Amino acid sequence: MKQNYRLILAIAAILTVVLFASGCADTNTAADMDTEKTEVTTITVSAAASLTEAFTELETAFEEENPDIDVNYNFAGSGTLRMQIEGGAPIDVFASASQNHMNILSDQSLIGEDSRKDFASNTVVLITPVDSELDITGPEDLTSENVGTVCIGNPETAPVGKYTVEALTEAGLWEELESKTLLAEDVKQVLVYVERGEVDAGFVYSTDAATSKPGTIEIKTTVPTVTPISYPIALLDASENKEAAQTFIDFVTSDKGRTILESYGFTA
Repeated sequence: MKQNYRLILAIAAILTVVLFASGCADTNTAADMDTEKTEVTTITVSAAASLTEAFTELETAFEEENPDIDVNYNFAGSGTLRMQIEGGAPIDVFASASQNHMNILSDQSLIGEDSRKDFASNTVVLITPVDSELDITGPEDLTSENVGTVCIGNPETAPVGKYTVEALTEAGLWEELESKTLLAEDVKQVLVYVERGEVDAGFVYSTDAATSKPGTIEIKTTVPTVTPISYPIALLDASENKEAAQTFIDFVTSDKGRTILESYGFTA
C-alpha cells in the first residue's frame, strides 16, 4: 500500500511539473504574440503652427486607421522648423505653410522629391480686438496716428509675416507701417496678442482667426497676397521610418484628410 501511495504521489508530482511548464510556455507564447501585435512605429511630424488644430484631429483619425503608427507633432513657424531640420533634427515629415521653406530644403536634397505634395491653401485676414474703438476697416487705416502697434509674424520664420509684408509693400503701405510693427514668433502668437488687446491690429490666417477665443477679436477684411498661400508636405530624406511617414502623407492628402482640413477652413 505504501509503495502504491508513493507511486501515486510521484506521478502526481510529475504531472504538476508538466502542466506548470506547459502553462508557462503558453503564457510566454501569448505574451510574445501580444508584443508583436502592439509593436508601434513612432514618426515625428514638424508642421506649421497654423495647422495645429486640423492636424490634431487628423492624428486621431489617422491612428484609428493605423494603430501601428504613433504620430508626434512639432508645431512652430515654418522657418523655425526648416532650420531645425537643417540642423539635423530627427524629423520624418515636414508640412510647411510656405513653398519657400520647402524649396530651401529641396535645394539641399533634404526631402524626398517624389513624396512632395501640395495639400492645402489659406488666406490672410486683418483682425483687431473686439472692443477696439479705432476706425480700422482695412490695412490703409493702420497708417493713422491713432494706431500704435500692429502685430505680424516674423517674416524670417513665420510665412504669414512674409505674406503680410509682401501685401503691404504691394499696397504701398509697408514703409509707413514698418516702425509700428511688433514681430511675433508665429501666427498663433499674433492671434494671442490681438485676443489680449495688447496690440491694435494683427495679420493672421483666416483659419487661425476661426480658432480665436469667442468674443475676443473681429475680422476686418481679407488681405490679397502677392504669393498664393499653399502648404506643401514631404518626407525627409533622413527619415528612418519612411514607410510609416509616407502612410501619414498619403492620409493627409486623401479624401478623409481633405475633409478634415476643409472643416477647419483650409481649401484642400
